[in-house]
Order: sequence, then C-alpha cells, then structure tokens
Amino acid sequence: MDRQRLDKWLWHARVVKARTSAAELVEKGHVRINGTREKSPGHAVKLGDVVTVALDNSVRVLKVVGFAERRGDASAARELYEDLQGRNLQAGKE
Repeated sequence: MDRQRLDKWLWHARVVKARTSAAELVEKGHVRINGTREKSPGHAVKLGDVVTVALDNSVRVLKVVGFAERRGDASAARELYEDLQGRNLQAGKE
C-alpha cells in the first residue's frame, strides 16, 4: 500500500476518534497536505506527505511514514507518522 484516503489515515493514526470526525475536519478546511488546504476526505495521502491538522486547541504537524489496514492501538498509530512539531519543540530545548 503506497496511498490511503486522508480521512482513513487520520482515523488510523488516531488523530480523531471516528472516521466521520476525520471527514468533517477535512471538509471544514482544517487539514492541509504539504501546506495546501484539502477539502476532500477521499484525497489520497502518500508516504512523505506532511499533514497539518488544526484541532480545537492545538495544531498537529505529522509526516506520513506508514499506512494500516485496520485501526490499531495507540502504539500502532504512532508508527504511521513522525511528529514534526514535537521534533521542532525538542530541538528548541537543546
């Protein structure tokens, strides 16, 4: 698998609790892929894409590094992305 629907990937990565919530986030314009606002939940993300998600009180910047066939637990979800925002915050502490 080298691509996956954006809403499905967000759900598998546990950015949201339900796939319908993922679709709604995208449709409302709260998700960017490589800096470009995406409004189609069916848009395909691929390895290396940077997904920026504006949530209620935070912004997550995630690099796509994997895909899943099924939604797993939190540790499995963390294998699907690299948290670029967390990396930048840690770099600033050094």
